[in-house]
Amino acid sequence: MTEVSRPALRLGILGAAAIAPAAIVGPAERNPEVAVTAVAARDRARAVRFAGKHRIARVYGDYQELVEAPEIDAVYIPLPNGLHGRWTRAAVAAGKHVLCEKPFTANADEAREIAALAGDSGRVVMEAFHYRYHPLIRAAEDIVASGELGTLRRVETALSFPLPKFSDIRYDYDLAGGALMDAGCYAVHMARVLGGPDPEVVDARAKLHDDPRIDRAMTAELRFPAGHTGRISCSMWSSDVLRISATVVGDRGRMRLLNPVLPHYGHLLLVRSDQGRRVRRFPHRPSYDYQLDAFADAVLRGTPVATTADDAITTMSVLDAIYRCAGLPLRLPS
Repeated sequence: MTEVSRPALRLGILGAAAIAPAAIVGPAERNPEVAVTAVAARDRARAVRFAGKHRIARVYGDYQELVEAPEIDAVYIPLPNGLHGRWTRAAVAAGKHVLCEKPFTANADEAREIAALAGDSGRVVMEAFHYRYHPLIRAAEDIVASGELGTLRRVETALSFPLPKFSDIRYDYDLAGGALMDAGCYAVHMARVLGGPDPEVVDARAKLHDDPRIDRAMTAELRFPAGHTGRISCSMWSSDVLRISATVVGDRGRMRLLNPVLPHYGHLLLVRSDQGRRVRRFPHRPSYDYQLDAFADAVLRGTPVATTADDAITTMSVLDAIYRCAGLPLRLPS
C-alpha cells in the first residue's frame, strides 16, 4: 500500500469568513507545503458548506475544539477585530502557530500582552498584512532606503473604499470596528514602512456614523522622529469613494504607488528623481500567496517575518493615538 504523505503545515481556519478563500484557501492550494485541513464556525452548518465548497476535510462547530486539535499545526484567524486577541491567545496556549488578520488586536495594550505570550511560546505569530510581502512594497522600501529621493519631507498613505451597508460588523464598536481599524490600519502600516518607525500623531479628524464612537472616515497628521511629516486617510463611507495609494516626497525626488494593498489587481510604482522618471510593475501573483510563503517559511525553516507581534504593537499604538487625538474611545476586546 502506498503511504500518503501529509503536508508539512496543516492549517485550520477560525470562521468561514468571506476573506478566507482569497487569503488562505487559494494560496494553500498553490503552495505544496501547506494544506487547509479544518474549519470551525459558530454555525456548524455554515462551516459544513464552506468545507464542502473548498474541499476541506474536517469541520468543527467550536473554535476552541479546532485550536486544540492535535492534527492542526497552525491557525488562521479572520474573525472580527475584537476577537483577534482572544483567539490568538487561545491558539498560542494550545501550541499552534498563528496567522492573524489585521488589525492584530483591539488596542496596543492587548497587542503587548499577545506579543509577550508569542515571544515566550516559541510559536510563529504573524499579522496578516499581506501587501507587505509583495515585491511592489519591497521595491518601494528599497528606493526610500537607497537615498534616491533624498531627505524625506512628506509621506502620505490612503485606503478608502465604499461600504454603505451600515449593519456590517465593521461598523460595530463592540467588535472593535471603525474605518481606522479596518482600512486605516493599512494606511498607518504603510506610513511606517515607507516613512520610518514610531510616528507621532499631531492631529486627527473623524467623520462619524450614527454611533458617535464609530468612525466612517478618518484623517491624521503625523510627525516622524527624523523630522518629516505624514498624513494617513481612510474611509468606509465618504466622498473619497475609492483610493488606495502611497506617496513619498523627498528633497530630490518623489515616489508614487497606486494600489499597493492589492497589487495583483493592477498597480503602478512611479519614481521621479535626479535619476529621471521611471515606471515599475511587478508580477500579478497574489500578495496573499507571498504572505503564505513567508508564514510557511517561518514555521518550517525559522525564516524571520516582517509583520511580527512586536511590530504590531507600534501599529496599534499609532491607531490608539489617532483615536485619542480625534476624541474617540479606544477599541476594546470583544
